[in-house]
Formats: sequence, structure tokens, C-alpha cells
Amino acid sequence: MGQRLNRCLDVPVALPPLRRRLLLLFIMLFLWLYMFYSCAGSCAGLAARGSLAPPRAAPPLPGEPGEESSLEEQRAAPDAAGPISSFFNGSGTKRLPQAIIIGVKKGGTRALLEFLRVHPDVRAVGAEPHFFDRNYERGLAWYRDLMPRTLEGQITMEKTPSYFVTKEAPARISSMSKGTKLIVVVRDPVTRAISDYTQTLSKKPDIPTFESLTFKNRTTGLIDTSWSAIQIGIYAKHLENWLLYFPIGQILFVSGERLISDPAGELGRVQDFLGLKRIITDKHFYFNKTKGFPCLKKAEGSSKPHCLGKTKGRTHPDIDQEVVQRLRDFYRPFNMKFYQMTGQDFGWD
Repeated sequence: MGQRLNRCLDVPVALPPLRRRLLLLFIMLFLWLYMFYSCAGSCAGLAARGSLAPPRAAPPLPGEPGEESSLEEQRAAPDAAGPISSFFNGSGTKRLPQAIIIGVKKGGTRALLEFLRVHPDVRAVGAEPHFFDRNYERGLAWYRDLMPRTLEGQITMEKTPSYFVTKEAPARISSMSKGTKLIVVVRDPVTRAISDYTQTLSKKPDIPTFESLTFKNRTTGLIDTSWSAIQIGIYAKHLENWLLYFPIGQILFVSGERLISDPAGELGRVQDFLGLKRIITDKHFYFNKTKGFPCLKKAEGSSKPHCLGKTKGRTHPDIDQEVVQRLRDFYRPFNMKFYQMTGQDFGWD
């Protein structure tokens, strides 16, 4: 056996016995690794298909029969040369996201994503892709190319808060994959509206006051629901559109308030929802009194503490309390309906 292996591998017999054994051991280990990762790649593909399949035809154009299956195939299509090259260069595979944070603006979506990226099995896009609202015509190949490379068992994620209020987004995401998990970070709609206004004010200091923008007619108290800062907070109305395409159990609603007061608790719920091991716990957070919200003791890929940038945690302007109360009265029935739809009382009243 040893002599045949020597001849096959052309190992010099003149080498001392110990060195010859080490060389043989190294070669056998390399062959074992090659077989293992080749099998891991090919067997996984066979398992996903259930049996050997004929060569895949070119995917149909949008709107043609078979579009849904072609999108699912694109989701799993590798962009690396093979399992061995992926293993040695650590590149992994670009996949369409299995989970998306779809809303809401000024609810705490950036904080949630930054917290989630601490988890070793979560890979996420840093910038908001805005694919399902602004860039849909670019196609899924463009979208997938924005995604980070992931290894087997890791989850690809993205967050674009405007999806929640985009009428076309639910159908488009469902077309990509009906199994996509959706996360919505919600916050007291009155506080959210003020925060939204504060962000705009920082960019355009000459805009009208919050009070004047809130009402169509302040004398009659008629709220201007066409103003996006008000409209976004009518959560029940937007959720109805999503429930036409996704079951309520496929959408996780995260409390923006609890994300501040108990980040580990909310992250525990999110990790359970995504099917992840609970790795992110209390030990990952500390409370920053200056900003008024929790920060990470160690950010992804860093050994230093990390807080969100200076654009987060802005001081809100003083708003007329009568206007605040009128807004609370306006949102109350919508909040009650939202609580019923989600089965959660967020305590905004």
C-alpha cells in the first residue's frame, strides 16, 4: 500500500522515513479537505434540488411564465468559482436577502441593524439599497450584487425604512421570495413625526414650523395627512397593504422604545424570529447618557465602543403641547387598530 502510494504520488523514496511520512500525511490531508469541501458544495446543491436536474435554461424576462422560479434560482446562484475557491479565499456567495428591515423611518432601524451586525451569522448591506421603491427597474441581478458575501448558515439582510409606506413594495418583495422575513421597527407616531421634522429641519432650516405643517386648518383642527411626517405614523393603514402578500407571522414588530430601554430583550426576540442563536445579550451594550440611547461596547470588526453618528439622537424642538395632544387624539384609533392587527400593545396612549 505504502509503496503503491509512493509511486502514485512520486514521493522520493530516498527521503528519511520521518520526513516521508510527514509529506504523505500532508498530501492525504489536502486530498481529504478537497473531497470534503467538494462534497459539501455539490451535495448541498443536490439536496436543495432533491435530484439531479438538467442544465438550467436562461431565466425568463419579467412578466413571462416561470418568473417566480427563476427568481428563486437567482437567489441561490453562486458567484464564486466553486466550493474549494470559496473556502480558500473566504469569499462566500452573494445571495438575495432572506430578511429585510422594511420600516419605519425614524423608528430605530439603523440602531437595530448595527446591533444585529454584531451577530456572526448576520451579514448586512451598510447603505440603504432602496431597490423595491426607487431602483426596481435595475433588476434582481443588480440588487444581489449589492449584498455582502455570506457563507452557508449566514443570513443576508438589508434595511430600507421607506419600503413600509411604498405601495408596490409588498408585491415586489413577495415576487422575489414569498418566504422573506420582514422586520418593522415602530415608535410612538407623535414622537416619530417630531423626529422626522427635526431631521428635515437640520437640512432645511427655513422650513415652516411643525405646528403649521401639521394642520390643513388649525382653527378647525383638521390634520394634514398628506404630510409624510404624519402619514408614515398611520401604521395600521400601511400594514393592511403588507398583509395582502405576507402572513402576520412572517412580520416581526420591534418596539423602538424598548430598543432603547431594553436593547438585549428586543434583540432576543429578533434573533429568535430569524432562527439565530441568542448571542447578542446585555453584555454587548452600555447606555450613553449624552445621546440618550444604548451603544455597542464592541462594534462589528472592531474592539472599540461604538455609538451611532451625530445625526442620531438630535434634540427635538419645543412643540406646542396643544398640537401634540391633538396629534395623540388623531392617532389613537389608528394605534388601537394596529395593536389589534399585531397582537401587541405598544403603550403609546
